[in-house]
Amino acid sequence: MFMLFLEAAAQVAVIALVLGAGLPTLFAVGVRSFAVAGGAGSADRNGSGTPALPPALPPALLRAIGVLCFAVVVAAVLVGLTIIVATGFGQEVSFDHVIPTFTPKD
Repeated sequence: MFMLFLEAAAQVAVIALVLGAGLPTLFAVGVRSFAVAGGAGSADRNGSGTPALPPALPPALLRAIGVLCFAVVVAAVLVGLTIIVATGFGQEVSFDHVIPTFTPKD
């Protein structure tokens, strides 16, 4: 019985870590990649205007990384909303065919 509790607590901890810290971190990576692609951080912090090192990745790649990060975050939010709406209608969400679909509860 105690092992079942530990297993359930571990599952909750993993989901909380992924959704509670992972999605905001992914969003922050997307914001940062757009900022660096736009030239943020290219001047020295002491205000002298001395250029710092150029970004290690080209701006187009940084923007693509940002778009990918934002797309994953938006997809996660939409899946969460879909699950909430399905529960409100008394149904479940099935991922059998990759696209989430409502199915009647058994």
